[in-house]
Amino acid sequence: MFESILLVEDDSNSRKGLTQFLQALDYDVITAANGREGFDLFKEENPDLVIADIRMPEMDGVTLLEKIREEKPSAKVILLTAYGSVEDAVKAMKKGAFYYLTKPVNLEELELLVKKTFSSRQLEEENRELKREIFSERYHEGTLIAESPKMKELLRTADKIAASSASVLIEGESGTGKELIARRIHEMSPRSQNPFVAVHCAALTETLLSSELFGHEKGAFTGAVERRQGRFERAHQGSLFLDEIGEISKDTQVKLLRVLQEGEFERVGGVKTIKVDVRLIAATNKTLIDEVKKQSFREDLYYRINVIYLKMPPLRERKEDIPPLVNTFMRRYGIRNGKKLRGIAPDALEALLRYDWPGNVRELKNIVERMIVLSAGEELTLDQVPDDIRGPRPVAASFVSGNSAVTTLTDAEKELIRNALRETNGNKSKAAEKLGISRRTLYRKIEEYQIG
Repeated sequence: MFESILLVEDDSNSRKGLTQFLQALDYDVITAANGREGFDLFKEENPDLVIADIRMPEMDGVTLLEKIREEKPSAKVILLTAYGSVEDAVKAMKKGAFYYLTKPVNLEELELLVKKTFSSRQLEEENRELKREIFSERYHEGTLIAESPKMKELLRTADKIAASSASVLIEGESGTGKELIARRIHEMSPRSQNPFVAVHCAALTETLLSSELFGHEKGAFTGAVERRQGRFERAHQGSLFLDEIGEISKDTQVKLLRVLQEGEFERVGGVKTIKVDVRLIAATNKTLIDEVKKQSFREDLYYRINVIYLKMPPLRERKEDIPPLVNTFMRRYGIRNGKKLRGIAPDALEALLRYDWPGNVRELKNIVERMIVLSAGEELTLDQVPDDIRGPRPVAASFVSGNSAVTTLTDAEKELIRNALRETNGNKSKAAEKLGISRRTLYRKIEEYQIG
C-alpha cells in the first residue's frame, strides 16, 4: 500500500508539478487548494505526511500546522515558504513542523526529505510498539487485559493521546486500574525516559500534601530539618500522577492551578520561584463535575486538568475480561505460591462471572490469590470461592464434557455458552444477558468456538 501525502498549495501550477513528482515516486497524493480545505481533508483522509505552503488564503500554513498538531500530535508536516524567511522557519519549527523548504522547491531535496520523514515515522511506530511490549512486561497486573469493547477502546484512546502533553483526567471506581492507565500513557509518550511520579492525595494531610507537591525549605514547619524537593520538581520533563485529586483542599487547589497555568511555584517556606515542565495526569473515584456543582472543587481547575477525559469501566461492565484476568492471576500467584495449576472448575468460573465485583479488578485479584492459597489440587474449585461471592444460587459441582470434568478456561467458556443457549432455547440475546456479556461478544465466541 502506498504511503499517502496531503499536499496543500494555493498555486495551481506548483500544486500540479509537485503532485506529478510525488506520484512518480509511488506516493499516493491528495491535494487541497487552501488551508481550510486541507484541514478538512486531513481529518477525513488521515494522511501519513502533510506538505503545505506557509502563505495561503483563508488559513495559512502555520495555522494549519497548529490545527493538525492539535488533532494528531504525532502528525508529520513539512512547510514550504517562497520567502526563505528565517522568522517563518523558526515559527514553523517551534509549532512542531518536521522541516521546512524554501520555494522554488529543489526536487532532489524534497525527495530526500520525504524519505527521511517516512523513515522517522516508521522508527517512531516501532518505538511505540516496543514501549507497549516493555510496558506489558513491566507493569502488567492483568488490569489492562482487553477482551471487552470498552477496554479495547480505552486502550486505543490512551495510546493515541500519549504523544501529546495535554493534561488527562481519569475517572473510575476504586480498583479499576487508573494508575496503570496513567503509567501506560507515560510509557508511550515522548516523556517516557523521564520520571513518572505518583502522589496519592487522599493519604496526606493538607500541610503534608503541599510539602509533597511543592517541597519545603529548612525550618518551614516543625520537623522540616532540611530542604526537600517536591514531586513537581522530581517529575520535571516527565509526568505527575495525582491519584484521588478530588480529595485535595481548596487552598491546595489554588496552588495547583497556578502551577498548571504558569509552570512555576515556590517551595513551602521559600521565596525562590521554580519553573517546571510537567504533564499532569489526575485520577479520581468521584464524578468531579458533581464536586464542581457542590463547590467543593474549583471549576477553573477542573477544566484545566480535564483537557482529555478517560473513563475506566467497572469490572461488572467488562465481564468478557474475567476469564483472561483469572488466567493471568492464576499464572502469577500460582508461581508465587509454589502451586501447579492447570485450570479452574467451570462452576467456580461461573460464580466469578455472576458476581458484580464492587472492588473491581483489585478484588478479583485478591480472591483468585486466596483461592490459590486454599487450593489442594491442580484445579481451583467452587469450594474455594467465598460464600458472599458464590451467592445463594445453587450451582452444579462441575460441568462435564463426555466422561471428564472440564478444567481449562477455554473449555469452561464453551460449556457456559452451551448451557446458556440450552437454558434460553437458543435465544442469543437472553443467553448473552444471562452470561453478562454483549451480544456481539457472544456471537464472536460462538464463531470462535464453532458452537452449533
